[in-house]
Amino acid sequence: QVQLVESGGGLVQPGGSLRLSCAASGISFSIYTMGWYRQAPGKQRDLVATITSGGSTNYPDSVKGRFTIHRDNAKNTVYLQMNSLKPEDTAVYYCNAKFSTIPAYWGQGTQVTVSS
Repeated sequence: QVQLVESGGGLVQPGGSLRLSCAASGISFSIYTMGWYRQAPGKQRDLVATITSGGSTNYPDSVKGRFTIHRDNAKNTVYLQMNSLKPEDTAVYYCNAKFSTIPAYWGQGTQVTVSS
């Protein structure tokens, strides 16, 4: 079955960095668009970054210039490098895999807390 397993979350001070990882299994990873989303308490789940099978990336303005998504197809893993973290980046971060009209797959989420 399909599994997306996130790791790398934790507590970090404002201005710090974290790298999230998402290891995928059960899918043809290289053809999927992979993404990271986040959800803060009481808020909707929002897009953080996506990367297509061809390597094109997309970021909302809130993280552009601070976050970087990249993928390693040999390891079936997508990463999210987060720099210059702010308290408002605090959320549960979810990995997402999407291909064509197939319903997207989601990971279980990893908590990121930015606080002094």
